Parts: sequence; C-alpha cells; structure tokens
Amino acid sequence: MNSTEHIILETERLILRELNTLDAENFYNLNSDPEVMKHTGDVPFISVESAKQFLENYSDYQNNGFGRWAVIDKESKTFLGWCGLKLNEEHLIDLGFRFFKTHWGKGYATEAAQASLEYDFNHLNISDIIGRASLENKASIHVLEKLNMIFWKYDKCKGIQNSVYYTLSKLQFNT
Repeated sequence: MNSTEHIILETERLILRELNTLDAENFYNLNSDPEVMKHTGDVPFISVESAKQFLENYSDYQNNGFGRWAVIDKESKTFLGWCGLKLNEEHLIDLGFRFFKTHWGKGYATEAAQASLEYDFNHLNISDIIGRASLENKASIHVLEKLNMIFWKYDKCKGIQNSVYYTLSKLQFNT
C-alpha cells in the first residue's frame, strides 16, 4: 500500500480502500471485459486516460460520505475489482460490486459486500440500501440473496429492462 491510499476497512482476505488515480489501468481493464460489463448498463472507458479522468473527478466520497471502493487481495496486493455504495439516478443508496472474471466464484463479492453493509449501516448510519441486478445475472442476484437482501421489485435499471431490485434496512441487517 502506498501513502496515498485511504483504507476504509479490512476483512479476512480483503482490503477495501478509496479509489485513486493509480487504479486507472485496473479500472480500464476491468471495464474493457465484455463479460464483466454484460449486465451492467455501463459503457466501457475508451482509454486508460479516460479511466484516470473519471477517477480524478470521482467526488462521491466528498459529496455523499461514501462511494465505490477498490477491493484488494490482502496477501498478493492485487486489485480484484470494486465494491461499495453510490447514490443512484433514483436517489437511492445502491450497493454494487464488479470484479475481474478471474476472481469470480471465490466469494470476494459476498465478503466485500457484507463488510460494506456492516460499515455502511453501523459507521455511516445509513438506514436503507438497495441492490440491483439484471435478471440474467444469476451470480449477482445470488450475492444479494446471500446478503439477506429482500426482493423488492422488477424494474428497468440503467437501460436494462429486466432487472430486479433488492432492499435491506439497517434494522433488518442488525437483527
């Protein structure tokens, strides 16, 4: 870890820290994989420089007190992907995660998201969090369900017509 990295929390295997411009190449590569992006509704960055500009202008931490965090393997210090919150276009607090496909199926998304929820509810005092996924994205839906999030509704999400919304309140999380 270098001195510019702001660590938010750690789990048994992971470090979650604020994103920074040193993540630009990893961010670009993550979003360049069509399989990773398939169910997101997001557009890939056109270059490493565009990813760097995104990260330079990323203001969620300052504006909202939360944001998406880099997920780093504790042992290897490898950038695995990201996880965390954002205030979405519907003004709801949305839990999201995205990992390189070489790290899929290893429990990283669940581990990072569980730690994020604990931190968000108990340290940031957030009362309600949603999770959204394309109906075709069975793996992400499985993660939301493993987090004990509760099915809320079917709706479109970022241009994806067939999406599911899950929700979880602080009260539900802490019982």
